[in-house]
Amino acid sequence: MEINLPTSDKSFVESLIPQRFPFVMVNELTEYSENHLVSGFTIKEDNIFLQGGIFQASGLIEHQAQSVALHTGYKYYLLGKEAPTGYIGAIKSFDAESLPKLGDELKTEVAILNEVMGVTLVNCITKLNGLTIASSQMKTVVK
Repeated sequence: MEINLPTSDKSFVESLIPQRFPFVMVNELTEYSENHLVSGFTIKEDNIFLQGGIFQASGLIEHQAQSVALHTGYKYYLLGKEAPTGYIGAIKSFDAESLPKLGDELKTEVAILNEVMGVTLVNCITKLNGLTIASSQMKTVVK
């Protein structure tokens, strides 16, 4: 199967990450390079991080972490290999300027800063309508 970016092919995007419904927080892969990725996510009514129509900060963190997982998954897809399972190893910083709402479309840019022995240090910036609403620096670890 050949995929051209950007793609919002639900089954393809979900095949690149270990999470499954109702815990999927990415639905679009817009850009990819060895050290960079842009993901997208539309907040739907059935989202588990939605409270009173507001997407919670914990959901933003999970969305950013899954964006990193999407980078790893797509890298392995390009190599013809199955992606490993990973998890958040540490969150060095996280700042939320505002919280998005039901129906909002998030765009998250992941910058890979360093990758050594299965530990990846990343910067993530999440935007809504072109404005930064959240940023973080985290380490993810693959099994």
